[in-house]
Amino acid sequence: MRSSSLDPVVLPGWRWQPFLDQAVAAFAAFRPQPYPVPESFLWRFDRGGSAARPFEVTTATWACKTTKLRQVRAACVEGGDAASVLNFVANPSCEFDLPFFGADLVTLPNGHLLALDLQPALKTDPQHTEAVWQKLLPLHQQWSELLPSGGPIPSEAEPFFSPGFLWTRIPLGPEGDKLIENAVMPAFNSYLSLYLDLVDKAISVNKERADELLAGQLRYCKYRALKDPARGMLSRFHGSEWTESYIHDVLFDL
Repeated sequence: MRSSSLDPVVLPGWRWQPFLDQAVAAFAAFRPQPYPVPESFLWRFDRGGSAARPFEVTTATWACKTTKLRQVRAACVEGGDAASVLNFVANPSCEFDLPFFGADLVTLPNGHLLALDLQPALKTDPQHTEAVWQKLLPLHQQWSELLPSGGPIPSEAEPFFSPGFLWTRIPLGPEGDKLIENAVMPAFNSYLSLYLDLVDKAISVNKERADELLAGQLRYCKYRALKDPARGMLSRFHGSEWTESYIHDVLFDL
């Protein structure tokens, strides 16, 4: 195992490169340190598909940690027409009363699936959510007016998402590209800016509160690992054994 580089992943032709670059630059203000990632998950290249529809795919991982954030990581997939994905999650330390930051930016052959949220560890606890949602909901209202709804989420997922969950499906092509530039990118930046402001102002909690937050974070990570929607895609690209280890030992390693 070795630490990932603090330099951002660079994947030629990757649609979501500007988003990762901006996020990496934004976290630099918190003096990040490399986060340990097993060598086999830092960079993976495979070829697959049929003779009629072959693909080449690269999956790369970027990760760091800071004083208040246990793990900040990006899973980056570039598979040409098959898929282009950025999954970016900031996992707070349980010693600070903070939500998760989550961004899923996914391009598949049938369109873009895009999601942003500041996800609660303790959704029913006003101490954990109230101050965050007061600032988050106006951002959600602003950007959701410009983006089509992605539709309902499963009821079992609701405890792990805030009312500020921004979730959209948009088409491929010029119309979708325009929405990404004029709405998705500024929405990403505004959600991230709010999160970093919360991190900057967060103060440490006592051990009893830290234990409550840790329990909530464990529930979140277990759910995300169990229901990861990328499991099928990654298994097709890299095999199920590698994928299961990647999900449990890197993406949701708590």
